[in-house]
Amino acid sequence: MRLALEEARKAAARAEVPIGAVLVDAASGEILACAGNETIARHDPSAHAELLVIREICARRGAQRIPGTVLYVTLEPCTQCAAAISFARIDRVVFGASDPKGGAIINGVKFFEQPTCHWRPSVTDGILSDECGQILRDFFQARR
Repeated sequence: MRLALEEARKAAARAEVPIGAVLVDAASGEILACAGNETIARHDPSAHAELLVIREICARRGAQRIPGTVLYVTLEPCTQCAAAISFARIDRVVFGASDPKGGAIINGVKFFEQPTCHWRPSVTDGILSDECGQILRDFFQARR
């Protein structure tokens, strides 16, 4: 999660919403990909940190599914990202701060609990939640 926080800080330095993600091989612990949000830089509303790491590893592996992986992300994934996590067959999601407004795992639509969800990763929440939430609060407070 500390590496995901570093990616969030890099995103903030680029004036992107400071959310970071790290994809790890579940068996070896090897870091496979790291990213921060790039929606502004890419002119792409779907360029969330989670999607960037998923896309990178899928492209590298030439596969649409990446089982055997763990996704660490600083903020509870939104519906778009939860769907991508499910479609990619990621084994586990670990996130820091919950997102009552836009989150879709423990808040909002609770995507993985829906009967139409075909793959449900295990979820661990609240890891370094204070730090993960503070970087977002600081970012938005500086813009007000």
